Amino acid sequence: MNKKKLAFAMCGSFCNIQNALIELEKIKDNYDILPIISFNVAKINTRFGKAKDIRKKLEKICGKKAVDSIEGAEPIGPKNMADILAICPCTGNTLAKIVNAITDTPVTMAVKSMLRVEKNIIICFASNDGLGASAQNLAKARNTKNIYLAPLIKDDPINKPNSLVADFTKLPELLKLYN
Repeated sequence: MNKKKLAFAMCGSFCNIQNALIELEKIKDNYDILPIISFNVAKINTRFGKAKDIRKKLEKICGKKAVDSIEGAEPIGPKNMADILAICPCTGNTLAKIVNAITDTPVTMAVKSMLRVEKNIIICFASNDGLGASAQNLAKARNTKNIYLAPLIKDDPINKPNSLVADFTKLPELLKLYN
Protein backbone atom coordinates (compact mmCIF):
# COMPACT_ATOMS: atom_id res chain seq x y z
CA MET A 1 0.00 0.00 0.00
CA ASN A 2 1.32 3.42 -0.97
CA LYS A 3 1.82 5.94 1.80
CA LYS A 4 0.30 9.40 1.58
CA LYS A 5 2.82 12.04 0.55
CA LEU A 6 3.37 14.73 3.17
CA ALA A 7 5.35 17.89 2.51
CA PHE A 8 6.62 19.05 5.91
CA ALA A 9 7.90 22.63 6.06
CA MET A 10 9.75 24.26 8.93
CA CYS A 11 10.16 27.98 9.59
CA GLY A 12 12.39 29.82 12.04
CA SER A 13 10.38 29.70 15.24
CA PHE A 14 13.54 28.18 16.64
CA CYS A 15 12.29 27.53 20.17
CA ASN A 16 9.56 25.31 18.68
CA ILE A 17 11.59 23.31 16.16
CA GLN A 18 12.49 20.48 18.54
CA ASN A 19 8.80 19.99 19.44
CA ALA A 20 7.93 19.90 15.74
CA LEU A 21 10.61 17.28 15.13
CA ILE A 22 9.27 15.18 18.01
CA GLU A 23 5.81 15.14 16.40
CA LEU A 24 7.29 14.41 12.97
CA GLU A 25 9.16 11.44 14.42
CA LYS A 26 5.85 10.05 15.70
CA ILE A 27 4.19 10.11 12.27
CA LYS A 28 7.14 9.28 10.01
CA ASP A 29 6.11 5.66 9.45
CA ASN A 30 2.69 6.68 8.13
CA TYR A 31 3.84 9.09 5.41
CA ASP A 32 6.32 9.53 2.60
CA ILE A 33 7.72 12.86 3.85
CA LEU A 34 9.30 15.60 1.76
CA PRO A 35 11.09 18.05 4.09
CA ILE A 36 11.15 21.77 3.28
CA ILE A 37 13.08 24.40 5.21
CA SER A 38 12.97 28.17 5.17
CA PHE A 39 16.08 30.18 4.39
CA ASN A 40 16.37 31.00 8.10
CA VAL A 41 16.21 27.36 9.23
CA ALA A 42 18.84 26.55 6.61
CA LYS A 43 21.30 29.21 7.78
CA ILE A 44 20.74 30.59 11.27
CA ASN A 45 22.40 29.11 14.35
CA THR A 46 20.63 29.90 17.63
CA ARG A 47 20.75 28.89 21.27
CA PHE A 48 18.13 26.29 20.31
CA GLY A 49 20.39 24.56 17.80
CA LYS A 50 22.67 24.86 14.83
CA ALA A 51 21.23 25.03 11.34
CA LYS A 52 23.24 22.05 10.09
CA ASP A 53 22.13 19.90 13.04
CA ILE A 54 18.45 20.76 12.56
CA ARG A 55 18.70 19.95 8.85
CA LYS A 56 20.52 16.70 9.56
CA LYS A 57 17.90 15.56 12.06
CA LEU A 58 15.01 16.53 9.77
CA GLU A 59 16.55 14.76 6.79
CA LYS A 60 17.26 11.66 8.87
CA ILE A 61 13.62 11.46 10.02
CA CYS A 62 12.33 11.95 6.46
CA GLY A 63 14.96 9.92 4.65
CA LYS A 64 15.29 12.70 2.06
CA LYS A 65 17.25 15.88 1.44
CA ALA A 66 15.39 19.02 2.43
CA VAL A 67 14.04 21.37 -0.21
CA ASP A 68 15.77 24.65 0.57
CA SER A 69 15.20 26.76 -2.53
CA ILE A 70 12.31 28.47 -4.26
CA GLU A 71 13.07 26.53 -7.42
CA GLY A 72 12.98 23.25 -5.53
CA ALA A 73 9.59 24.04 -3.97
CA GLU A 74 7.85 25.26 -7.14
CA PRO A 75 6.97 21.82 -8.63
CA ILE A 76 5.66 20.26 -5.40
CA GLY A 77 1.97 20.78 -6.17
CA PRO A 78 1.85 20.50 -9.96
CA LYS A 79 4.09 17.42 -10.04
CA ASN A 80 2.04 15.77 -7.28
CA MET A 81 5.05 15.50 -4.99
CA ALA A 82 2.74 15.88 -1.95
CA ASP A 83 -0.87 15.17 -1.06
CA ILE A 84 -0.86 17.68 1.80
CA LEU A 85 1.50 20.29 3.26
CA ALA A 86 2.09 20.93 6.95
CA ILE A 87 4.05 23.98 8.10
CA CYS A 88 5.31 23.23 11.58
CA PRO A 89 6.30 25.64 13.02
CA CYS A 90 4.99 28.53 10.93
CA THR A 91 6.22 31.95 12.01
CA GLY A 92 4.18 35.14 12.04
CA ASN A 93 6.38 36.43 9.23
CA THR A 94 5.67 33.42 7.02
CA LEU A 95 1.95 33.51 7.78
CA ALA A 96 1.85 37.20 6.79
CA LYS A 97 3.53 36.35 3.50
CA ILE A 98 1.14 33.45 2.85
CA VAL A 99 -2.05 35.45 3.40
CA ASN A 100 -0.72 38.33 1.30
CA ALA A 101 0.47 36.10 -1.58
CA ILE A 102 4.16 36.89 -1.15
CA THR A 103 6.27 34.07 -2.54
CA ASP A 104 9.91 34.66 -1.68
CA THR A 105 10.99 31.61 0.35
CA PRO A 106 10.93 27.84 -0.16
CA VAL A 107 8.03 27.56 2.32
CA THR A 108 5.88 30.26 0.74
CA MET A 109 6.56 28.80 -2.71
CA ALA A 110 5.50 25.36 -1.46
CA VAL A 111 2.23 26.92 -0.25
CA LYS A 112 1.64 28.65 -3.58
CA SER A 113 2.46 25.43 -5.41
CA MET A 114 -0.01 23.40 -3.36
CA LEU A 115 -2.78 26.01 -3.51
CA ARG A 116 -2.35 26.12 -7.28
CA VAL A 117 -3.66 22.55 -7.45
CA GLU A 118 -6.12 23.01 -4.56
CA LYS A 119 -4.36 20.79 -2.05
CA ASN A 120 -4.71 21.34 1.68
CA ILE A 121 -2.25 23.09 3.96
CA ILE A 122 -2.09 22.75 7.74
CA ILE A 123 -0.45 25.64 9.55
CA CYS A 124 1.02 25.07 13.01
CA PHE A 125 1.50 28.71 13.92
CA ALA A 126 3.97 29.89 16.55
CA SER A 127 4.60 33.55 17.34
CA ASN A 128 5.17 35.83 20.29
CA ASP A 129 2.86 38.26 18.47
CA GLY A 130 -0.12 35.97 17.79
CA LEU A 131 -2.55 38.17 19.71
CA GLY A 132 -0.89 41.35 18.48
CA ALA A 133 -0.31 42.43 14.89
CA SER A 134 -0.30 38.81 13.67
CA ALA A 135 -3.91 38.26 14.79
CA GLN A 136 -5.28 39.79 11.59
CA ASN A 137 -3.24 37.33 9.54
CA LEU A 138 -4.58 34.39 11.55
CA ALA A 139 -8.10 35.61 10.77
CA LYS A 140 -7.28 35.97 7.10
CA ALA A 141 -5.74 32.49 6.98
CA ARG A 142 -8.82 31.05 8.67
CA ASN A 143 -10.90 32.37 5.78
CA THR A 144 -8.64 31.08 2.99
CA LYS A 145 -9.71 28.02 1.03
CA ASN A 146 -7.53 24.94 1.61
CA ILE A 147 -5.70 26.46 4.61
CA TYR A 148 -6.35 24.99 8.06
CA LEU A 149 -4.95 26.20 11.38
CA ALA A 150 -3.90 23.84 14.13
CA PRO A 151 -5.49 24.67 17.51
CA LEU A 152 -3.63 27.45 19.29
CA ILE A 153 -2.70 27.80 22.94
CA LYS A 154 -1.12 30.59 24.98
CA ASP A 155 2.31 29.21 25.79
CA ASP A 156 3.21 31.72 28.54
CA PRO A 157 0.26 34.02 29.35
CA ILE A 158 2.02 35.89 32.16
CA ASN A 159 5.39 36.65 30.57
CA LYS A 160 4.29 36.70 26.91
CA PRO A 161 0.65 37.86 26.85
CA ASN A 162 0.43 38.05 23.03
CA SER A 163 2.19 34.74 22.36
CA LEU A 164 0.42 31.83 20.68
CA VAL A 165 1.70 28.43 19.65
CA ALA A 166 -0.09 25.61 17.89
CA ASP A 167 -0.71 22.38 19.73
CA PHE A 168 1.72 20.33 17.64
CA THR A 169 0.38 17.10 19.15
CA LYS A 170 -2.79 17.63 17.07
CA LEU A 171 -0.85 17.29 13.81
CA PRO A 172 -1.55 13.55 13.25
CA GLU A 173 -5.27 14.10 13.76
CA LEU A 174 -5.30 17.12 11.44
CA LEU A 175 -3.43 15.24 8.72
CA LYS A 176 -6.04 12.47 8.80
CA LEU A 177 -8.90 14.97 8.83
CA TYR A 178 -7.74 17.16 5.92
CA ASN A 179 -5.92 14.64 3.72
